[in-house]
Amino acid sequence: MKKSSRLSLRLQIRSFKNTFFQLNDLPFKGLIPDSLIEAIHQSGNVRSTVFTPLVTLRAFLFQVLSSTGACKEAVAHVLVERISLDYNANSMNTGPYCKSRLRLQLSHLKEAVTSSGKVLHNQASSNWLWNGFRVMLVDGTTLLMPDTDSNQKTYPQQKAQKQGLGFPIVRLVGLVSLATGACIDYAIGPYQGKRTGETSLFSDLIQSLCKQDLLLGDRYYTSYANIALLTKQGTLLVFRQQSTVKSDFRLGQHLGAKDHIIIVKKPKKKTVWISDAAWAELPDELLIREFSVKGIVYVTTLMNAKNYPKKSLAELYHQRWKIEVDFRTIKTHMGMEMLRCKTAEMVKKEIAVHLLAYNLIRANIARAACLNDKEPRHLSFMAAAQLMRNTASLCITLTGVALGKIIHPLLVAIAQSEIGQRSRPNQPRVIKRRPKGYPLMTKPRSEYATS
Repeated sequence: MKKSSRLSLRLQIRSFKNTFFQLNDLPFKGLIPDSLIEAIHQSGNVRSTVFTPLVTLRAFLFQVLSSTGACKEAVAHVLVERISLDYNANSMNTGPYCKSRLRLQLSHLKEAVTSSGKVLHNQASSNWLWNGFRVMLVDGTTLLMPDTDSNQKTYPQQKAQKQGLGFPIVRLVGLVSLATGACIDYAIGPYQGKRTGETSLFSDLIQSLCKQDLLLGDRYYTSYANIALLTKQGTLLVFRQQSTVKSDFRLGQHLGAKDHIIIVKKPKKKTVWISDAAWAELPDELLIREFSVKGIVYVTTLMNAKNYPKKSLAELYHQRWKIEVDFRTIKTHMGMEMLRCKTAEMVKKEIAVHLLAYNLIRANIARAACLNDKEPRHLSFMAAAQLMRNTASLCITLTGVALGKIIHPLLVAIAQSEIGQRSRPNQPRVIKRRPKGYPLMTKPRSEYATS
């Protein structure tokens, strides 16, 4: 006789961990602390006997990993799981699942992202580091979402677009580990308006950087306030110099050809995103190193030219483009470029779940690399994601030695899926395949229907 009640808490936690290979005898354990898993379980008013918070979160994770991203696919995943555990099958109605998603706490989802990212970043093998530094990457991107009143109110479309012709758009700035590819932290906001730029959102992420972290960023982040705040907390940096700054290498302390240390004075005009009190606390001047390699000017707070030659720093900076590849992976391969949720509150949760799923896949890549003497950045993300999707139902039903016999060969398979290493291609931003020959909308779709 099949069981009709909800899965026990112990079974829910075990299923959640097994699905994403979180075993105690594997590296990078404790990605999501048991205390946080318990808090997720206790969150909200649990009305459904099937879609408890943990079951709902796991289904949500596989929904964003699926090829369609449909709620029906998430419900089908839960149905297969219950049948495999000898429980009564749930209905294919998506209503209970969608209501359970609403009750998930955004704070718990965000904490799961940052917790998993920091564990991967801080426990990275010393062989994956650059001169002993844990390198971080920062960049921004944009995401679209369905054209609903709730989304338009919180994340309005671009002002140049007529009403009904555009999509709500959200800006996202993220911190990514160079060694493991994990997302350490992120901030989101509207695309336009006061305190919505990349540097404004980045100011909320500075506290996630640690002493002796090394941050790589493009010229957009090269501001006096950013450098001062990062230096104050002991975070090192390598940025591109702003194009408006004219560098004179005859000035300052000479370190080598087109390599010097200079004093930068505090601007008289306050940066928009920083408070008056915080601006007043910044030093009146900063000491930075400026150098040029192949016509590109960089700034850094690594002052020792002997230990950190400018060519080595320039080569390291070229690794910054990997965060753009990571964003492409999340947006294109994981389908986050166009979000699916129709309310702003659910959009925030959908973004968090996408990044959590991304980190959990990155964790398995890091485990495979650690156990097989590889580097995570040399292994295929898509191969790991496909293996996780195809073996999830099998891992749920197994425990102990039987589970280990399945997971260890899977990690070996991930380690065997190596990708080629190349420098950033110097190519124009164009596409080969032209879009279909449909004209652009000039009025809302509803007006086309009525006419």
